[in-house]
Amino acid sequence: MPFAPVAGLAAALLLTLGATPAAASAAAPADASAAAPGIPPAALQLARQGLSPNDGWASAGAGTTGGSAADDAHVSVVRTRSELIAALGGNAATNGQNATPKIVLVSGRIDLREGKSCADFADPAYSLEQYLATYDPAVWGRATRPTGPLEDARVRSARTQSDQVRVNVGSNTTIVGINGGRLEHGSLVLTNVSNVIVRNLEVTDAADCFPAWDPTDGSAGNWNSLYDLVSLSGATNVWLDHNTFSDGNNHDSTQPLYFGRPYQVHDGATDFIRGSDLITVSWNDYYDHDKTMLIGSTDTPGVDVGKLRVTLHHNRFGNVVQRAPRVRFGQVDVYNNLYVATDDDYSYSLGVGVESSIYAENNYFRLSADVPPSEVIAYWKGTRITAIGSLVQVGSRPAQPVDLVAAYNAAYDPDLLADAGWTPTLRTGVDPTAAVPALVSAGAGARRILR
Repeated sequence: MPFAPVAGLAAALLLTLGATPAAASAAAPADASAAAPGIPPAALQLARQGLSPNDGWASAGAGTTGGSAADDAHVSVVRTRSELIAALGGNAATNGQNATPKIVLVSGRIDLREGKSCADFADPAYSLEQYLATYDPAVWGRATRPTGPLEDARVRSARTQSDQVRVNVGSNTTIVGINGGRLEHGSLVLTNVSNVIVRNLEVTDAADCFPAWDPTDGSAGNWNSLYDLVSLSGATNVWLDHNTFSDGNNHDSTQPLYFGRPYQVHDGATDFIRGSDLITVSWNDYYDHDKTMLIGSTDTPGVDVGKLRVTLHHNRFGNVVQRAPRVRFGQVDVYNNLYVATDDDYSYSLGVGVESSIYAENNYFRLSADVPPSEVIAYWKGTRITAIGSLVQVGSRPAQPVDLVAAYNAAYDPDLLADAGWTPTLRTGVDPTAAVPALVSAGAGARRILR
């Protein structure tokens, strides 16, 4: 079935759905359902909303309105990968350059692999068994990365999978999930674009069939994968709101060990790199993921300096291992988030990287008894973090206020400065920390503002 343009749409009235207020661009028809039979009227209203003034960094600059200005011909309901590609511009390779205002309603479950297995993407010259035998450190060594015919075949295999599972999104786009909208086994890619909104969507298990072995990555080497659930590179004015991000049932903890290292098939959940800027991440549910949110991918000063300004508020990070977020260079506002760290694999939540400035306020941390508060922050060559109003609940005991920077400094060297060097102003209001668990548990994730 071809994708279905929604005829007769007009912009919605100012509307508050769930816990997130958003500004609408114009008036809706008196009976939106008559203009688009079979589409929930609330979905039509939601699709025309932009980000409210002062709601985080994405409200700065030109603001973030996504595809709210789309004409009726560019408002589409999609139920398959091909319909999604068509609605985003019609060409999978060039859709990222399509700046026409557009609204895409993702209805139901879309498998971006379209049922293909890893074997379907594999180059005839590629074999994991041969790859492991050839690049075993006992044979290849640890001084250089793999090269040669087998590595070339792995790269070709990865390129075939990439062409299938990566979905390029252009500027001036709004994507909204309806009827349980869900993208599986793939990645939304925003490269050098601006003014994009993604709401009420579940995105799961962007597993890489062909991870790359790098013996020079760390002291023991690492397997690295390609695909984030949502990837921003050089993207500006982006709003991610009321989405759910996870590995689904394909957990990294169940993957085998090769060369003594986990065969990591997932990369980030939502990563922001290469000068991405002015981003608001609100009311999302992140769970069962390892490398959750990387803000800045290199310690080398360059395009990231003065960029990577991100706001995170009212998100739930449920048993994610690390990077919630890990920050380089950026001014990152982290407030009213709920962290649940009761899994054995927990590493840290707030990563203080090179020249980063994290301002963390009124966040709630629920930790297992074997995780001390000193583990919440991790040092990644940064020096500054404001962390105020934090409550920490250990096990079933009552939550207690904790100075997270002082707890870190008491356990580790070098000491961090308890001052990010800036104070956020782009906020619509900060809730008391004690209210965060109930608010976020009830409001974060897909299907909270629209079923």
